[in-house]
Amino acid sequence: MVANIDRQKVRDSFHRQAADYDGFAVVQRAVVERLLAMLRAEGECPARLLDVGAGTGRLLAKLRELYPAAVAVGADLALGMCRAASLHLADAGVQLVNADAERLPFAAGSFDLVLSTSTFQWLSSLDLAFAEVKRVLSPGGLFCFALFGEKTLFELRDSYKAVLKGGEDRSHSFFSQADVQASLQRADFSGPRTSSEMEVEFHPDVPGLLRSLKRIGAGSAAPATVRGLSERRVMLDMMEVYRQKFGHEKVIPASYQVIYGLGRNPA
Repeated sequence: MVANIDRQKVRDSFHRQAADYDGFAVVQRAVVERLLAMLRAEGECPARLLDVGAGTGRLLAKLRELYPAAVAVGADLALGMCRAASLHLADAGVQLVNADAERLPFAAGSFDLVLSTSTFQWLSSLDLAFAEVKRVLSPGGLFCFALFGEKTLFELRDSYKAVLKGGEDRSHSFFSQADVQASLQRADFSGPRTSSEMEVEFHPDVPGLLRSLKRIGAGSAAPATVRGLSERRVMLDMMEVYRQKFGHEKVIPASYQVIYGLGRNPA
């Protein structure tokens, strides 16, 4: 399971980086397209839908095209993301709400479809968020989501651990597919199922990867830094291990495990 997460830090980070997010969120764009393909295969025709962790509104814009008659709502913890989405979706007739995934400000049974991409990995536990999704879903409503799993950024985390020499590991950890499946079952979704795919980005070097993570607000996915010569040496050693172990053809890979999930609120 994911360790305790500073939600205020996560909110502030995504709030600050909202303007840069779309320019650097390469894998996240691919995840949106994959989720839409899953949704089309389900044959849904919702009258009311909710995107949890709507970010800059990329998924909502696609959903507006797919379901033009539906009432569409987006919720995000970061106010900066809500503002960016408002600009992108100014003429789309979408409602945006600054809200926490664990405390959704909607009545029970408000939506026929609830979606989320690249959001739930920032929670300490999935149980509260999944219970909230089930609460706001109408009977028979569909929950369709994607989050980053435990193999995400394994190159970065393995390289960091290799140079710690018994020190505290402050890198972010992620849910496993088994964690996600178990949370769906505990929330009592009908027919819960999960799948997993790997996506890989390439960067010129490790500093380039770390800058990219910071620009999308995901800096907390990288090892936390502490000021001082000893910490600087650890980071430099980590970068060298990463380059030697995983680098090739003047680039370094950054892998993301994407866990996709589906479940219905029992009718």
